[in-house]
This record gives sequence, C-alpha cells and structure tokens, in this order.
Amino acid sequence: MNTPGHYILNLALLGKTITPKNNIAMPSASFAIAIGAILPDIPIFVFYFVAKFIYKMPEGKIWSEAYYEPFWQNLVALFHSIPLALIGAAIFYRLDWKPGMILCISMVCHSLLDLPVHNDDAHRHFFPFSDYRFISPFSYWDKNHYGRIVALIEVALVISVNPIVIGLLNSPWTKGIVIAINLFYVWGYYRFYLFRG
Repeated sequence: MNTPGHYILNLALLGKTITPKNNIAMPSASFAIAIGAILPDIPIFVFYFVAKFIYKMPEGKIWSEAYYEPFWQNLVALFHSIPLALIGAAIFYRLDWKPGMILCISMVCHSLLDLPVHNDDAHRHFFPFSDYRFISPFSYWDKNHYGRIVALIEVALVISVNPIVIGLLNSPWTKGIVIAINLFYVWGYYRFYLFRG
C-alpha cells in the first residue's frame, strides 16, 4: 500500500477501538496512530533519498538492485516486523504508556495491510524470527500482478472511510491532511493507471 493510505486506514481502524469515547481528539492518540502508520515505510524513504540523491543511481537500478541489498532489506524488515511491534506494544502496555502501545499496534496494522498487496517486493513480516516472505499474487503497483485493480480498490477504500476519519478528527489542519491525501490518491490513480494507459 501507499504510505498515505496507511495513515487514513489506520485512523479508521484504530480510532474508535483503541481510543474509544472520541479520545482520538487527544493529540497523543491520533499522533501515535499516524506515526505508527508511517514509521514502517521510513527506511524505504531514507533508502530512496540515499540512492537517488547521494549515490545518483538511475531509477531502474534503485528498485531492481540497490533495494535488495541485505542492509536495506534488513532495515525494512525490522520496521515491518509484526512480532517486534507486538512485543513493543506489550512492553508499553506493561509500562502503562498508551501512546507507545497505540503506535506499535498501528505499525502492526500497517504490516497487515501490506501483506496481501506485495508480490516480488514482499517484506519479511516475521523478522528476526523468520525470513519468510508472503508472496502475494497481488501487487499495489505492479500491473503484472493486478496493480491497476488493487490500486483502484485502495483508492476506493481510502475515500470510503473518510466520513469515519473526518468524524474522529477535531483539528481543521488534520482534516485538511485527509482531504489532501484523497486528492493525491485520485490524481495518482489517474496519472499512473488511466493517463498512461
């Protein structure tokens, strides 16, 4: 999935269950969900920045070779690890620090949403306990693995949960972020799947 979609869907999934009674309005709860939704993909953004702007690699080499180097794969696996996030959630629960627990649960949701939509770029979601990768027949981006259909479903999901997410957020600023993400999704789908054919 695309990173912004994780933010919206995690808010929709966790907003009422983890933070009942409209406590999502508490900055710590909504912030923890947002960070947990985005954090697993941070190593990928760092990797891309280093490869593109420091080493000046061509786009094809970035995603076909450099991305699969052990250092980057281990870092990505560490941040997408379901067991490590669950252990973190248990520790923060024991310490009675709710924002840390929410952040870790949001990271688990991120990984669970990624599982069914990664094909040859599948993460090792059980690292460091296992190197197993679930190779899905579907991809959120690769047209050879139903990327166009999966991307359309992702756009529809993100837009369909907007009433829930907007209802959970009290700040006009955070509501603006949600609207901007929706525009990004519609524009992105049009540009990459419809406009390019």
